[in-house]
This record gives sequence, C-alpha cells and structure tokens, in this order.
Amino acid sequence: MGQGIAELLSSKGLETTLLEQTNELAQQAYHHIEMSLDKKLSKWGITAAEKKSTLSRLHATIDREVLRDADFVIESVYEDLEAKKQIFDLCDQLCRQEVVLASNTSTLSLTEIAATTRRPDKVIGLHFVHPVPRIPLVEVVRGLKTSQQTVDTVISLLSELELEGVEVYESPGFVTTRLIILLINEALYTLMEGVASAEDIDRAMKIGYQFHAGPLEMADRFGLDSVLAASERLFREFGDTKFRPASLLKKMVRAGHLGVKTGEGFFRYDEDGDRIDNEVGRS
Repeated sequence: MGQGIAELLSSKGLETTLLEQTNELAQQAYHHIEMSLDKKLSKWGITAAEKKSTLSRLHATIDREVLRDADFVIESVYEDLEAKKQIFDLCDQLCRQEVVLASNTSTLSLTEIAATTRRPDKVIGLHFVHPVPRIPLVEVVRGLKTSQQTVDTVISLLSELELEGVEVYESPGFVTTRLIILLINEALYTLMEGVASAEDIDRAMKIGYQFHAGPLEMADRFGLDSVLAASERLFREFGDTKFRPASLLKKMVRAGHLGVKTGEGFFRYDEDGDRIDNEVGRS
C-alpha cells in the first residue's frame, strides 16, 4: 500500500519520499514502483517522459530526519497498533507543528493512534483502496479530535490530486473494508458449500454487478493473510458472527497460499501479478 500511495502521489506531481526501515527495503520499494511504471509503459498507459518525471519526484530513504522537512505525512505500515503508535510519536517529535499526520489504517482506532501525539486535531485517516494507483477513491476518516480545518485541508489536497474523498467517521473497517470483508467472507462460504466454483463465483459478480475483479480475486490481491487479519479484527470489535472468518481462509493462510504475493491463492499469478490460469484445485 505504501508503495502504491508513493507512486500515485509522485505521478500527480508531488515530491514524494518513501521512508523505510532498511536500505534493502528502500531499494526494493523504489524498484517495485519502477517495475509498476514499466508495466504501464508497456501497455501504453503512460509515456516514457511521464515515467521519467514520476521517478524524478520519488525518493526512498532510511533517514528519519527527512520528517523535519515534510509538509504532509501518510503512514502505511502493517496493521499493528503499537507499531503505528511508535511511528506517530516519532512524526510528532520531528515534524513541524502545523503538519498533518495521516494514517492508512483500515481497522485500527484512529483516535487511539492520535492520542500518542500532541496534535490529535491534526491526525486524520486516509484509507486508500487497492490497487492505489488505479482507484481514485480515498476514505477521509475523522478521529474523535480531528479538526474541521484538518478535514478541509485534506479534502482540498485530494481535489487537487483528482482523487475522490469520501468523509467517514471512525468505525472499525470504515465503509470499504467493512463491506468488502463481508462480501469476501460470504464468497468463501459459497465456495465451501459447493454452490459454484471460484471462477464462476467471481465471473457472476464481475458480469452481474460490474466489479472490476471478483471477490475471491480481490482477496488474492489484498493478500489472504491481510484479509484474515482484517476479518479477525472486525470480529473482535463488533462481536458479530457475520465477521467470523471462514475456515477455508484460515486453511489457505496456514498453507502459505496468500494470493498474488506468493503466486497462488484461489487463482495462480505470475511475477507481475497477472493471472496465469484458472482457479487452483481445492479439496
């Protein structure tokens, strides 16, 4: 997600810096974004000049001091509350007081994250939707103390970037994650019950409801481990059995079949994340 956000922002004309934990991760992030741009270039989605311009605005580093010069910060680490708290504490110490701090969390409490800082009024959620460079939607999430000025600043920025901001109040999963997890989970139960194959479940939703990808392919692209983690958090937060993850999802994660990131989930994928055959056989 962080790489997708960085690619999107740099392609929209913003000087963008990816702050990573190690030099190896920083180099990998830059390389993956370059490969993403090359893929678009090969399909005539962008020009060589646009690729060069985007990369000229993109920087990857491990130097935390870059936060002192940041005009806007978007955190996008894995969904662990303590890890996010540590990052927001660091940003609060190094960033100028007027700088807005945003989190790309999808299921954690923004208010609890904001309480780590001395500027809870300037902490906001910006939940991007995967795949970030292709989906022009961002959920703008208010925490308990997020100010209207912060919301207005973010909405204005998104408008300049030609992104659609949808305002929501803090709630586990917000709108997009909460609803898509339910859809994916029900698709899993439909598959487990033998109602239809994975291919036909996805085909029905793509053709019948004009989804760009079916729910099972979406799960593969999100990462089945990420889907499982989100399902379990929503189940804990709401205590409603409708969020209880299907046993098939747990089985696949335990087997290491995580979707695109491992090349195999409900379907198989090549190194570029493209489908290479139909569904994987399941017993």
